[in-house]
Amino acid sequence: MSMIDVKNLTFAYEGSYDNIFENVSFRIDTDWKLGFTGRNGRGKTTFLNLLLGRYPYQGVITASVEFEYFPYEVRDRNADTADMITEILGTFESWQLMREMNLLEVSEDVLYRPFSTLSNGEQTKVLLAALFLRENSFLLIDEPTNHLDVRTRETVSRYLNLKKGFILVSHDRAFLDGCVDHIMSINKANIEIQKGNFSSWWRNKELQDSFELAENEKLKKDIKRLTETAREKVQWSDAAERRKIGFNPNSAEKSIGRRPAQGAKAKKMMSRAKAIEARQYAAIEEKSKLLKNLEDSEDLKLITLKYHSKSLIELRNVGISYDGRPACQNISFEIRQGDRIALCGKNGSGKSSILKLVCGDALDFEGKLYKGSGLIISYVPQDTSFLSGSLKDYAIEHELDETLFRAMLRKLDFSRLQFEKDMADFSGGQKKKVLIAGSLSQRAHLYVWDEPLNFIDVLSRMQIEKLLLEYKPTLLFVEHDAAFCQNIATKKIEL
Repeated sequence: MSMIDVKNLTFAYEGSYDNIFENVSFRIDTDWKLGFTGRNGRGKTTFLNLLLGRYPYQGVITASVEFEYFPYEVRDRNADTADMITEILGTFESWQLMREMNLLEVSEDVLYRPFSTLSNGEQTKVLLAALFLRENSFLLIDEPTNHLDVRTRETVSRYLNLKKGFILVSHDRAFLDGCVDHIMSINKANIEIQKGNFSSWWRNKELQDSFELAENEKLKKDIKRLTETAREKVQWSDAAERRKIGFNPNSAEKSIGRRPAQGAKAKKMMSRAKAIEARQYAAIEEKSKLLKNLEDSEDLKLITLKYHSKSLIELRNVGISYDGRPACQNISFEIRQGDRIALCGKNGSGKSSILKLVCGDALDFEGKLYKGSGLIISYVPQDTSFLSGSLKDYAIEHELDETLFRAMLRKLDFSRLQFEKDMADFSGGQKKKVLIAGSLSQRAHLYVWDEPLNFIDVLSRMQIEKLLLEYKPTLLFVEHDAAFCQNIATKKIEL
């Protein structure tokens, strides 16, 4: 057994005034299968980079293991997969790689194809197989499930459950439940580690939050009382200060001879008032600290447009091709008002292509597509790499109500400091929130979302679920988070 010790860690990015970590300390057993969770922008990937020694920091991090980070950087995506793995690993035993690939249910033939021709799921599986050949390293696995279909996520989760210790950053609840035995969470005020899977951690968090909410009213009353008492003492000392010049506001007396006595009395009362005021505000601050770990999760709102017909879109025997190669064939379904339709299927089955076709992209397709006239669609794409510049410019470009757009982002846990940053510097989850907040700020008949939850933290996922269940917009979506699909979809179309 070996440990990773973190003592008094403090870190902020160069040029930033807000610390990502401030004087935090904890220990990690390298035998743990540690799930790492927390809201977007709290520093999960940053912490992994600190373990790897990529940034200077204050404090001490000690470890008796070597670290290995996933995902690997692939320099030449057009190289054969086998050559790409050799470049990453150097020498390795072929039978060991085949063993890992067999566990991940990926065929040997992918090794002899260009890496760029593999599906997202195949690429992830191959890189994970290479990762686990680093037997003497402690693995840092950063969000491996993005773009993976549900079945592949289940396979990878079972695979990780067979392995020894690692740190796994993920926001997929079912995925974490299948492969971790400890949870480390970055909270608003601290970092804590609990034994168990995600579900047990979440139950404990709900109990803790319920307790804090139950205490909230009592604390607010105490804080209000202390604030009023402090204010009274200030008014009391101010009145004494006015009297020392010889004027009592409660009488017409103006005796010069009373000034020395009133002055001494005023000084004594002022001193007592300041001491009481200091104690009251100290008590207020201490009581306020008790609520600092309660996660704010304000309800999102959505205003949809009513369409004049029950039927919005219908596909009949639709097939889509790229350069003569079919992406999908014989797809038929109808989108009616109030439907929340999940397109399901393995990676490469044409789900994103169907969404793009519905949104009006000029794709090569056969079959029939009927789309209602005047239909307004709000689209969230998979890709976020194009986001750069200011949020203000993004709102102007997409004709969004900037006030509403910013309010949506605030409810999705954007700090006010984020509003001043370039979007290119946002984390993956924060970029995805920009797209979702933009969509929620648009009034539309139909919302089309392509893997909206990639990189999105668990609390924000639950906020979005609650919104969709409350406002019931018409929604066509692709998402591989099993819990989200189970909770949201009114229909599932299997491709």
